[in-house]
Amino acid sequence: MRTTLDALNAASPEAFAGFAGDLFAGAAWVGERAARARPFPTVAALHAALLAAASDASPEERRDLVRGFPDLAAELAEDGFDRLPAAEAETLARFSAAYRARFGFPFVLCTRRRTREAILDSLEARLSGDTETELAAALAEIGHITRLRLVDRVEGPGPPPTTGRLSTHILDTHGGRPAAGVALRLYVVGRGGRRLLDSRTTNADGRTDTPLLAGTPLRAGRYEIEFDIGPYFRGQVDPAVRNLFLETVPVRFGIDEPEGHYHVAMIATPWSYTVYRGS
Repeated sequence: MRTTLDALNAASPEAFAGFAGDLFAGAAWVGERAARARPFPTVAALHAALLAAASDASPEERRDLVRGFPDLAAELAEDGFDRLPAAEAETLARFSAAYRARFGFPFVLCTRRRTREAILDSLEARLSGDTETELAAALAEIGHITRLRLVDRVEGPGPPPTTGRLSTHILDTHGGRPAAGVALRLYVVGRGGRRLLDSRTTNADGRTDTPLLAGTPLRAGRYEIEFDIGPYFRGQVDPAVRNLFLETVPVRFGIDEPEGHYHVAMIATPWSYTVYRGS
């Protein structure tokens, strides 16, 4: 159920602590301590106060906070990844068990901010960390998890950023115009290859009608866009040319800022192309 920032500012200490406890896996003490800083002018300020209360807690309190969060499998199920391929599910279960055995708390990760391929890579990489580093990493991930939960549940001014955007634009510098009608495909890239996420065609402005990804955090990971520029340029070259120099151009890139704007800009001719991160 959604509430408002004004309602939380006016709530009793017990009610405020209970709300915070729902965000922080039952740790109502986070809300009890943050409540002293009310009223909060923005939703972002509320979240910052909650995180400060968690970060300023004793080492044992921080460990207990992390232990209260669900393991990665449960977080994935909440995010709609409960039907992983068998091999990935087995790897996830094995790595998760090894992580808990090594550190004494679950592997906490905000799965809404990573591709499933990047989730497995992150889990494997963090198995070699030390306890203090992993505890700090878990608290940082709890910050991401609770920020998304807070924005989902609280209406008010100044929410913290929680969404990103992926867009593209193709300019035809041979014809001196936007490249309209170019078919493109967006893939996410992982250990086992790549998965198709979307297929689009550029409009009269050389862009897609809507961003390729938007409205949620961008999932950090590896991606690829295939641009079918050959069919677009076919009518601009000598008809005697049977095999165009460029047909399909793959552009592989990474996303590391889930709340950022990634703009894959391309300048193309029948014989060359340049790609850069635009704005």
